[in-house]
Amino acid sequence: MNKAELINVISDRVGVTKKQAEDMVEAFVDIVTSELVNDGEVTIAGFGQFTARTRAGRTGVNPQNPSEHIQIPPVRVAKFKPGKGLKDALKAPKNEAPAMSAPEPAPAPSPEPETPSEPETPSYPSM
Repeated sequence: MNKAELINVISDRVGVTKKQAEDMVEAFVDIVTSELVNDGEVTIAGFGQFTARTRAGRTGVNPQNPSEHIQIPPVRVAKFKPGKGLKDALKAPKNEAPAMSAPEPAPAPSPEPETPSEPETPSYPSM
């Protein structure tokens, strides 16, 4: 999915114009970028966390001249750590992927009390 397709999907799902959806996407990108530039982080519960890290400098090999070693300087890179909701959605089979929305409330307890029953004795496999 590219940016234009994302804008179309947001427009359809939220019920806003494509221009408003484009403004939302642009605002999200601008906010995440400015936070990472300022050493901040952006956490979206259930989805993931965006952070900026500095990747250490190292010695590499010049691809045009493999016998020549070059020094690769340290560089700041963006990192994304997926949240539990995203991980769970990716683990589920494709046709059963849960929607990324608020969790459903737990069912209310039944009004009738349960009658205690005899505890089950564990059964062990015979040898």
